Order: sequence, then structure tokens, then C-alpha cells
Amino acid sequence: MTALVVVGAQWGDEGKGKVVDLLTAEADEVVRFGGGANAGHTLVVGGEKVVFHLVPSAALHSRPRCLLGAGMVIDPKVLAKELEVMSARGLLPEGRMVISENAHLVLPQHFLVDGIREAGPNPIGTTKRGIGPCYQDRAARRGLRAGDLRDPDGFRAKLADNLEGWRPVIEAAGAEMPDPEAIAAEYLALAAPIVPWLGDVGDELHRAREAGRRIVLEGAQGTMLDIDHGTYPFVTSSSVTAGGACTGSGLAPTHIDAVIGISKAYTTRVGEGPFPTELHGEQGEALRRAGGEYGATTGRPRRCGWLDLPVLRHAARVNGLTSIALTKLDVLSGQETLEVCVAYELDGVRRDTPPAIGLERVKPIYETVPGWSGDITGARSLDELPAAARDYVRMIEEAVSVPVSILSVGADRAETITLGDPWA
Repeated sequence: MTALVVVGAQWGDEGKGKVVDLLTAEADEVVRFGGGANAGHTLVVGGEKVVFHLVPSAALHSRPRCLLGAGMVIDPKVLAKELEVMSARGLLPEGRMVISENAHLVLPQHFLVDGIREAGPNPIGTTKRGIGPCYQDRAARRGLRAGDLRDPDGFRAKLADNLEGWRPVIEAAGAEMPDPEAIAAEYLALAAPIVPWLGDVGDELHRAREAGRRIVLEGAQGTMLDIDHGTYPFVTSSSVTAGGACTGSGLAPTHIDAVIGISKAYTTRVGEGPFPTELHGEQGEALRRAGGEYGATTGRPRRCGWLDLPVLRHAARVNGLTSIALTKLDVLSGQETLEVCVAYELDGVRRDTPPAIGLERVKPIYETVPGWSGDITGARSLDELPAAARDYVRMIEEAVSVPVSILSVGADRAETITLGDPWA
């Protein structure tokens, strides 16, 4: 195999950073294909916690190149800081990074409008990082792209036009219009560490594939937050599924060899929107504490609930999953029994996958399965897991008709069971 796509199979925060980190050990190219600094990839390496927001988590390895695709929306402030951190760690030798010239830039007006909307009567529950308004500019064909940082005069002209497009929204909210000269001065000053890395990511990936180099395409968020296939309107503003990996990177669909979906052993989501298996009160809080369920980007507490198999079936079909990486199995240790949502009931009809409209009205159909006890973080094979934990994994495989290829039993990179070679 040459190219693997890694996507979230739930509402994001599934542990993609750790899985990509594992795959990166044998990868030559790792590319982020969508999203922006609203995503946080948290890794624990040797007990040290590291969080990346834009740069692929592969940055911790010396071997692969890190590529930021055209489907991303990039906050230059965050990117400049992450490049600085990488440089300080000796992780930015020549040729290590490629940033797509076509990736759009998140600017102060995007943060402003995002905050205005979230303070309004119908908040989505965004991270307020300007992601939605930036993608809105992209669709309206008035956005500024990373390549514009090369041309200061052109940047200023496009910025002025862009701000005029937002004037009605900003003034209607009673907010002060940003100063274009101040923005231009600040952001053009950030261009110096970014411009040298600009390039054509799609072309780079095409050449890499022809040379037989191994490529990992790293997603952000999760399937249920996809703009087309998620719980609309409580979704992100980009295509986060396997199809988005192609449009956001420039690698053709026929050049994708496998798609790995990341799922927690239970379910979480951040922000507003329907969540059929959500646990409230002390039961939900206990799961949140056990799993350390707080957003890597915002620190917000995540909503927690039982495993939702209809969601995983939907993710398997939409993405064409070839395998599942199951994370945080260790968090469920210590419970006598576990509930698993095997289907929904909607208007008296049983459904095995989520409805496009009406998810807030479904009633989850649960089955009770045996739990297990004890610390499983030291397990390095299925045989070392309690029988009930092994059965839990098999149940998921059978229900979704997709094998589990990676099993995470702890936060650290080493606390992982690999079931076969993902590159085979």
C-alpha cells in the first residue's frame, strides 16, 4: 500500500493524533487535508503531553515530511508558533514541510464574526477560531490564501475587499470594523517563517506516490461533523470524510489504498447538537473524568455517552472503512456491565444507521454486555485482555462489518495492540 486515510468515525476527538503517530513510524509523507486550528491532536510520548493544532502530529518524527493541504484553513499566528516550536526542537530541516499555496487564511474578521454568531440566539457550539467564516469566504470566492502572503500589495488589496464583504454583518452586530492596515502589518510580518515552505501539495503527493513513498492523510474532527454527512447544522464547515481527503490534498480517489476509522470504545462530542447515547449526571461525569474528556483546543468538557453502533455503521459506509482503530478501551475498565446502542427507534421504526433528519428524536436501543476490571494498559496482545474486553472488540467488528486493526489501551504511544500490519 502507498496511501492511507485516517478519519474520525464519531464526532471528533477520537484519538487520531496517536494513531497517525503510530502509522508515521513507517510513513514518508503525512498530510493534513482539512480543518484548521479548531482541531487539536494530543499525543503523550514518554509521559510528555504535546498538542498540535495545524502541523501534522508526524512532526515529532524525523523521517516523514509534513504537508498542509489546500483544504485547510490556516491561522498564520498558530502556524508561525508551531513552526517556531518545531525549529527549536530541531525538527525543521530543509524540505521537511510543504504548505499549500491554496490553503485559505484565517484572519481577525473571521474570529470576530464567529464570536458574534456564537453569542447570538442559535449558537452551533464552535471553537470560535474563525473556521466557519473562513470557509464561507472560500465558497464566496473572496478569501485570502497562503500564497497571497508572497505579495504584500496584493494581500492589502484583497484584504480590503474581503473586509467590505463582512461590513454589513459586523456593523449590524454593533461591532467595530477591523483596521485593514493594522491587520496587513501584523499578518505580513508573520509571512517570513511561512513563505519559504509554500508549494503545490497535490503535485508533491503525486510525485511521492510515483516514487513509491508511503503517504498518510490525516483528518480532523469526525464523520458526524462532516458538512454533508454529519448532524447538520451542528457540524464543521469542511468535508472531513475520506472524500475530503482527496479534495483537500490533491491526491486522486483511485490512489487511496485504505481508510482507517478512529473510534473510541464509547462516544463523546463537543458543542451543540443531538447525541442519542449521551449520559447525564454523575454517570456521564464519571466517564468524563476517567477518560480525561476535555477538548485539546478549548479545554471544554466533552459530552460523554455509551458506544453508538449506528454511528459507526454510518462512518463505515460513508468513508469506505477498511479497518477501525479502537481507542480508550482502558477507560471502560472497572464497570460490571456496559450498555451499547445497537440501533435506534424513530417514529416506531427500527433503524440501524442515523437518519439524515430527526436524529434528535431517535430512541437508542441498548443491549447490556459484561464489563471487566483491572488495569489493561500493559496488554500488548488480545490474549492479554480480559475475556469480556475481547468480546467487546469482536462485537464491534461484527456489528460494523469492519475489522479492528489497532487497539489503544492507554494514552501513551506504547500502550497499543496492533492486530496486523496496516500497510499490508
